Amino acid sequence: MITEKHGKVVKGLGGLYEVRIDEGGEISRLACRAKGVLKRDEEKVLIGDNVTVTIDDSTPDGIVISAIDERKNALIRPPLANLDYIFIVFAAAKPSPVIETVDKLIAIAVHNSITPVVVITKTDLDSGAAEEFAAIYRLSGFETFVTSSEAGEGIDELSLYIKKEVKNGKTAAFAGASGVGKSTLMNALFPGLTLATAEISRKIERGRHTTRHVEIFDIFPTADTGFLADTPGFSLIDFARFDFFSLDELLPTFPELLPYLGKCRYADCAHVGEGIEECAVARAAAEGEIAPTRLESYRSIYKVLKEKTTYK
Repeated sequence: MITEKHGKVVKGLGGLYEVRIDEGGEISRLACRAKGVLKRDEEKVLIGDNVTVTIDDSTPDGIVISAIDERKNALIRPPLANLDYIFIVFAAAKPSPVIETVDKLIAIAVHNSITPVVVITKTDLDSGAAEEFAAIYRLSGFETFVTSSEAGEGIDELSLYIKKEVKNGKTAAFAGASGVGKSTLMNALFPGLTLATAEISRKIERGRHTTRHVEIFDIFPTADTGFLADTPGFSLIDFARFDFFSLDELLPTFPELLPYLGKCRYADCAHVGEGIEECAVARAAAEGEIAPTRLESYRSIYKVLKEKTTYK
């Protein structure tokens, strides 16, 4: 007998996937593999995919993912599909944040129509730095939270936001560099998760990869639940190696720059090397209307994408 079920891929390890099935409020999980064509890189199953599972009782390995629904988006890093929100987590200190990496992740989210939310952790280690970083992203128009899992700061506010926004089948992910406290923060927000955590290396100020795979969890034990993904930490988002988006698509990923378009002296201004007399974007950064670090990140990504375009 052959039957089909529909569900969401919530976990994957070594080619074995776990699919969450919701049949009229009855939740079950099926362990299965993907059929041959869905093992190819260009069509590979991603965590977060909505899929069809075919169950054939006549074969030994009779439970397979046989089809993937059309995706609303798909990310290279973190490797996830169908995201609505991404909580971009970085620490105020230990490890020190690499702001350009944060801005790259925001740009990728905006390009994929994913709402980016900035979360600054470990504010108990350097509250001054935390507020300075928060000011950058609030000025840029992004929802921003300042938190300390150790002191309990900001946890209630962030939890309330998640419960309000990430529901009715919406999916969010926590993403950021190793050691910034993603799993610790998620445990503080939702104690039932009991995710593994680890200490920071004192020698290199980096965290160990306690999260080694992407996994999605239900936020609420109810029919209107949302989904929350924990992801492995990373230290690099390489625009030279991976095609996140093209040079022509860069500018809209920095939405705070858009109000200044058409106000530069020259129509073809790229906002990368011009002075404040020629470039309205540069002038806005000099006058504090745009965060200078955000313009620096834009220019850095522009340079990489320009070189890719030139030497293709």
